[in-house]
Amino acid sequence: MPTDLSDRTNDPEQQRLSPPAKRAVKGACFGFFVDYFDIYLPVVALTPAIAYFQAQHTPASVAATLSYVTLALTLIGRPVGAIIFGRIADITGRRRATLIAVAGAGACTLLMGLLPGYATIGWLSIILVLLLRFVGGVFMGGEYSSANPLAMEASPKRLRGLVGGMIAASYPLGYIAISIVVAITFQFAPAGSPDSPYVQWGWRIPFFVGAALSAWFLLYYRKVEESAAFKRVQGAEKPKSPLRELLTGEHRRKLLQVLLLMTGMWFTVQATLSATPALLSAVIGLPSTEVNTGLLVANVFVAVGYLVMAQLGQRFGRRRMLVLSGIWTVLLAPLAFVAMVREAIGAAAGDGSTLLVMVYATAALVLTVSPWGIVSTYIIERFATGVRASGYGIGYSLAVIIPGFYAFYMLGLTRLMPYEYTPIVLIVLGGVLTAIGALRGPETRDADLD
Repeated sequence: MPTDLSDRTNDPEQQRLSPPAKRAVKGACFGFFVDYFDIYLPVVALTPAIAYFQAQHTPASVAATLSYVTLALTLIGRPVGAIIFGRIADITGRRRATLIAVAGAGACTLLMGLLPGYATIGWLSIILVLLLRFVGGVFMGGEYSSANPLAMEASPKRLRGLVGGMIAASYPLGYIAISIVVAITFQFAPAGSPDSPYVQWGWRIPFFVGAALSAWFLLYYRKVEESAAFKRVQGAEKPKSPLRELLTGEHRRKLLQVLLLMTGMWFTVQATLSATPALLSAVIGLPSTEVNTGLLVANVFVAVGYLVMAQLGQRFGRRRMLVLSGIWTVLLAPLAFVAMVREAIGAAAGDGSTLLVMVYATAALVLTVSPWGIVSTYIIERFATGVRASGYGIGYSLAVIIPGFYAFYMLGLTRLMPYEYTPIVLIVLGGVLTAIGALRGPETRDADLD
């Protein structure tokens, strides 16, 4: 019998993480940090320089949509990666799948930083951006599909909420890190016109940093041991295909419930976190540097929100907190978003406060994004060991496809309302689906992962 990664005793209060388990948890946190640093490169680093890849006099709404589509294709590639690497993780091991996935993602990020612009190869430049972000998204989908289940399987039951919150908090830390990198780059390569230093070459620096982080992660993760729970099921009869097993019987019902929940979660995060940078800078006209700095600070509060929500889920139940988060997303988040847009329009016209804009933006982000501190733990607890990586990866990622086209929904909604307010519809829809999806599933905090 392989040695478990966590020290388990009859007294739950004495359970603690063993040194190998700590390495697994740190690896998952580091991997999620690198993943989200990379995934939001188009939003934070490329949005101020999107003119480098497009013709002059491109309308602001089209420029913003190109930024959104770049992110959307990255997100759409993730479920493809979850299917591919979830199967690898469930059959050959979580560790191996993680190493392959991060190596591929890092290579795509490096190639992005080497791309020529519209002035050199025309519209082929933006096509290559979209292609590399999609392929990179495939590899990114493999990272968390493998590393996060490994870390959760290594964790004692009473610590799973905290571990899940720590992993999730690595996401806003990744956002903060990329915001800092871009802010520093702005100091010696200012953004502005299409001929500004940042647009011409400065945007490449964050991509090179992302590639370096992937290489650093690979060096660290070589020290992480394989999941003991996975080793145990290796000795038993494994399903011929984890994906086929996942799409039948009880596993299929679980997957459908998770997909409903996660569709709602993705709608809310797309309408707030993903849409906000381009909305405030490219559409409303606030300075990119101020927006970048404000969102950096906002994500500090989001990181704290993840940890708070993770602990509340461990204390009062993950299902209950997800239901409540859906309700307050519907009732409170739209109010914060409307206040943010109104103040931003005033600030762009010289009659408002950018600081107040970012206060409202922070409130909207904390309300809608903090519940993600529960999500990974909840989904991983829903599936058996033999299909856990596939179930978690597909459930987490496949749900992004419909919300991933949020930019087009926003354009369509302009027939009914001003473009700046269109994300509110998606926020409300996301809150409703989140609450319904959570209600249709059970509580999972007492689930065994052996």
